[in-house]
Amino acid sequence: ANSPPHPPGLPASPNLQCAFLLAEISEELRRAQEEWEVVEEIQSGLWGTLANAAPLISFNEALQYFQTADLSECRKKVQVTVRRQGLAALIHFLFGPPRLQPQLQGERELALAMAQCGLDDNERVHMRILQTIYKKLTRSRLGCPRYGAHWEELGFQGADPGTDLRGTGMLGLMQLLYFVMDAQTLPLAHEIFRLSQHETQACPSPFFACSLHFPFCIMSVNITRIVIQALREECLSRECNRRQQVIAVLNDLYAAAFLQLYRLWKWQHKTIADSGFLLKELEFSAKKKPKQLLKSLEAYVNRGAADGLPRPSPAPGEEMDFTGVCDPQVELEGEARLI
Repeated sequence: ANSPPHPPGLPASPNLQCAFLLAEISEELRRAQEEWEVVEEIQSGLWGTLANAAPLISFNEALQYFQTADLSECRKKVQVTVRRQGLAALIHFLFGPPRLQPQLQGERELALAMAQCGLDDNERVHMRILQTIYKKLTRSRLGCPRYGAHWEELGFQGADPGTDLRGTGMLGLMQLLYFVMDAQTLPLAHEIFRLSQHETQACPSPFFACSLHFPFCIMSVNITRIVIQALREECLSRECNRRQQVIAVLNDLYAAAFLQLYRLWKWQHKTIADSGFLLKELEFSAKKKPKQLLKSLEAYVNRGAADGLPRPSPAPGEEMDFTGVCDPQVELEGEARLI
């Protein structure tokens, strides 16, 4: 008789009251979950609409944007050439490659500034570059969300491509944009992308299988890093001076290195276990034999990307032990490694 009255609307029994409250909490959680799902759908729909509405961007249009954009903060981080001291500096001065001509140094600094520029969600041109790469590689007319597993399918490491651009910045995406927007190299880009999707190949070891699959976009970023290093070590100055261009030479060297990777991977049946060695070989060729690489690209383009490529001759030292992608001795600066 002296027990306090229970709140209105609740059953008299304590057990029933507890069940009633739990039911109310569950109902509120359900409603909150539904509301959140609606918000996610709206956001996804808005991004999809914006992505689909964004037109493809050409390499030249994107380059014009960077030529006029404020890259002052990025330029502060640029180290134009590799610093040498003592005997190494003297040998390089006396016997090294020629210096880049003064009228080309501004273009070199622009390329290196782009390499210091991160992917910015608020920059419309950055997002158009990303969407164009997606559409051209996948042959899709539809855009895609800014984040998601679809980027992993293209060969990035996760849902956000921006996290994979360490050391290459927007130059990494710009070279990929060039690769897929140039009519002469787009067939090659599609061939390499198709090869990167290949699943498995039998391994000599009975304990594990070697995957033929390699991450296309990560490999692209590594090739851009090699090109940047060759530029900073002045290995490309002679060709840049001859052509009176810098960025065009960088793009051609990038495509030529990707072509060599494709040939070796396809015709010598390489696997992901060989990628560290292949990147070292690409770095050596880009620094020591850039002219030879560029000539192979020129021959490929002149012949036309028709029905496959001729099988290359075995590279010297091909039978040597390959370096794995996680070899700790492969350094980031000055050495190529799969990130």
